[in-house]
Amino acid sequence: MQLEALTPQRAALAERIAPVWRKPLLQLALAWVGMFALFAADWAAMVQLWWDSSTYNHILVVPAIIAWLVWQRAHQLARIAPQAWWPGLLLLFGSLFVWLLGDISGTATASQLGAVTSLQAATIAVLGPRVAWALLFPLFYGFFLVPVGDELVPALQMITAEITIALTHASGIPALIDGVFIDTPVGLFEVAEACSGVKFLVAMVALGTLVAHVCYRSWTRRALFMVAAIVLPILANGVRAWGTIYIAQSQGVDFAAGFDHIFYGWIFFALVMAALLGMGWRFFDRGFDEEFIDGEAIAGAAWPARFERWSGSGWPVLAGLALLALTMLGWAHAARSVEADMPQVIDLPEVPGWTRVNPAQSHTWLPHTTGADHKLIASYADEEGRVVDVVYALYAAQEDGREATGFGEGALPSDTDWRWLSDAPPVEGAIGDRLQALGTYQRVAYTWYRHGDWIGSSRARLKLANMADRLLFAPRPTIMLIISAEDTESQHAEDTLAAFRQSTAPLPEWMDAIALLD
Repeated sequence: MQLEALTPQRAALAERIAPVWRKPLLQLALAWVGMFALFAADWAAMVQLWWDSSTYNHILVVPAIIAWLVWQRAHQLARIAPQAWWPGLLLLFGSLFVWLLGDISGTATASQLGAVTSLQAATIAVLGPRVAWALLFPLFYGFFLVPVGDELVPALQMITAEITIALTHASGIPALIDGVFIDTPVGLFEVAEACSGVKFLVAMVALGTLVAHVCYRSWTRRALFMVAAIVLPILANGVRAWGTIYIAQSQGVDFAAGFDHIFYGWIFFALVMAALLGMGWRFFDRGFDEEFIDGEAIAGAAWPARFERWSGSGWPVLAGLALLALTMLGWAHAARSVEADMPQVIDLPEVPGWTRVNPAQSHTWLPHTTGADHKLIASYADEEGRVVDVVYALYAAQEDGREATGFGEGALPSDTDWRWLSDAPPVEGAIGDRLQALGTYQRVAYTWYRHGDWIGSSRARLKLANMADRLLFAPRPTIMLIISAEDTESQHAEDTLAAFRQSTAPLPEWMDAIALLD
C-alpha cells in the first residue's frame, strides 16, 4: 500500500521537468558530481575559508543565492531546448588549466578559481549557448564563490589611515601619522589588517552586484549603485576608525576598544548596508513581477545559431569532460614531482670589511621561511659598529606550504610584534619595507628573489617562472635573500645596507655561489 501511494508522487515530480530537459539535467548532475569529486580538496579548502574567515562568511549564502536566481528563471528556461556543445570543452580546458597552474605553484586562488569555473564551463558544455545566455548572471555570480579580497588589505589600510587622520584633524584632535600608525595625545593607534575594512567591502560588492541585477534594468543606475557599494564601506570604515580614536580621547583607550568590538562590528556595517539599500530603493526601476529573461525570445533568437553548428550529443560531450579533467589531474600529479637537486650543506660567505657576529637585535626579528630546504641566518658588523642581518632561504620547489611568496612569509613575519610601516627607499631589483614594532623599534628590510637567470622582487614573475618550470618539467631552485638593518641613533638603516651591498659580490653571483650553482 505504501509503495503504491508513493509512485504517483514520484511521477508527478518528474512531470514537472520538461521532457527535453530531463536527460541534459541528468548529464549536468553527473558532470557536477564528477567535478566536485575530482577537485574535492579545493572545495574543502574553500568551504573552510567560508566558515572560518570572517572576511568570507558571506559566501556561505552565495550557493543559495545562485539556486534562487536559477529558480526565478526556471519556467522561462523550460521554453528553451538545451543542446550539448563541443566548444564548451575548450572553456573547460581553460578552467582546468588555471586550476593546474594554481595547483602546481601553490596558488590557492588560481586553483580555486579553476575549480569554480570548471562547473560553469561544464554547464555551458552540457546545456549549450542558448541556455548559457539565459543563465548568464547566475553563472557570473558563481565567481563570488572564490574567496578573494585579502590581497586588498595593504591598500585599504593606507586608505583608512588617510581618512582617519583627516577626520581626526577635522575634529580638533592633534595627531601625527606615520604609515598606518596614528599618534594621538592618549596613545598610538594602528590601522591593523583587521581594521582595513576588507571584509565589509567584499561582502558589500557581492550584495551590490545582486541588488544591481535584481532591482535595476538601467545599466547607468546599476553602475552608479555599484560605485556606491564600493565607496560607501570604504568611507564608513574610515569613520569607524576615527570614531574609535575620538571616543578614546575622552573615555580612554580600553573603553574605546570595547565599544569598537560591540558596536563597530557587523552592527555598524549592517546599518551601512541598510543605508545603501535605502538610498538605492527610490531608484529601483525593475518591477517586482518582471521576468529576468524571455525564454521564447531566446529560443527563437537567430544569433546563437552560428554557435550551435558545433552542437553534439550529450553523452560524448560528458565523456570529453571526464577525459579532460582526468588528464589535467595526471599532469598536475607529474608536475608536482618536479624539484631541483639540493646541496647537502651551504653557508654564507665572508664579506670584505664585515665580520660575522652574534645577533644583538633590540627587538627580535626573524623572517618566516617556511618549507625552505636550506635556511641561513647571520649578522655582519663593520668597523664602525654598524650591523646587518642576513636571511637566505633556498627552495627546491615552490608549492603550498613551502613558497617564498606565501602569506606571512619573508621580511614581515606574521603573528609577531612587527608591523609594516611604509615602503623603504627603492633599491634596484628589491622590494623595500620599513617595519615597526611596539611603536618604538624600526628597521628596514630589502628582499630579492632569484630563479634561474632572473633576480627581482616581483612575486607574480616568480610564480610564473615556477609554473613554467613545472609545466615543462624543468627543475630549478628558488632563492630568497633578505638583508635588514635597525634604524637607531648609532646607525642609519638605508646607509648601512647600501654599504653592505657595495661590499658583496654582485648579488646574482653572490646568491648563486651560496647555493653552489654553476
